[in-house]
Amino acid sequence: MILSCGEALIDMLPRESTAGEACFAPYAGGAVFNTAIALGRLGAPSAFFSGVSTDMLGEILADTLTASKVDTQYLARSDRPTTVAFVKLVNGQATYAFYDENTAGRMLSTEQLPNLPADVDTLFFGGISLVNDPAASTYEALQAREAPARVTMIDPNIRPGFIAGKEAEYRTRIERMIAAADIVKLSDEDLHWLMGAGDISALARSIVAKGPKVVFITEGAAGARAVTATQDRFVAATKVTVADTVGAGDTFNAGVLAALHEAGALTKAALAALPDAVLDTALSLGSRAAAVTVSRAGANPPWRHEL
Repeated sequence: MILSCGEALIDMLPRESTAGEACFAPYAGGAVFNTAIALGRLGAPSAFFSGVSTDMLGEILADTLTASKVDTQYLARSDRPTTVAFVKLVNGQATYAFYDENTAGRMLSTEQLPNLPADVDTLFFGGISLVNDPAASTYEALQAREAPARVTMIDPNIRPGFIAGKEAEYRTRIERMIAAADIVKLSDEDLHWLMGAGDISALARSIVAKGPKVVFITEGAAGARAVTATQDRFVAATKVTVADTVGAGDTFNAGVLAALHEAGALTKAALAALPDAVLDTALSLGSRAAAVTVSRAGANPPWRHEL
């Protein structure tokens, strides 16, 4: 079982009413939520852990998980409100305005951490849930607790505008979690934000040197790369007409994890010695799944039969 741990929220996506007025429509979302959804749709055993409200918007989140075959038994439910993000799209690129104060997700505490059975072998972390306390420290505590015995993966999915005024603390947390993780995924922009200018493969290998076994780098329309201490594999992106990029990286993460699960590679020993073919398959499934997501509006990952 792959347990995705992080934010669940409502994305208010820009639309046009039948009268031609600008308006927003609510969609279940959040980077880590999207990965859990995509894993379920790709046929991987998927579960989700987050603080989720019992309000109307929280019910939308829970129902959306169930509809995509995601196990909801680990949700930490409360009567706090749901996080809402208003999305602005410019040439298909998304920027966000978050409303997150005192929400069920933001106020998640270590007292709400679940006890995990043996069949949860992999935990995935990332997104804006790693920015603000108490939730950020709660997720880091969960990774620290579980990383010695289970595979962990992190995709920080960095939003520089969201971490304004908290950059030093945020960088320190992300560095600790990357060092504790077995798998790291970064966009090329995230990589340069963390590591500065330089060759992508060289920068990725410097992250491997910090502790992870494999680092996946998405390079936009060019494709995606997997780097280990001895390997550098690249798969070109699937060419599609882009509707928007919401959920693209989240879906890529799910494709990678689903492929590694199918290969029996989600163990610490297997990740330390991944064959080229397994890395190529993971890059391919991640890229093909993400291509479907960007070809339609909003974060709407594909079902396996759509690939």
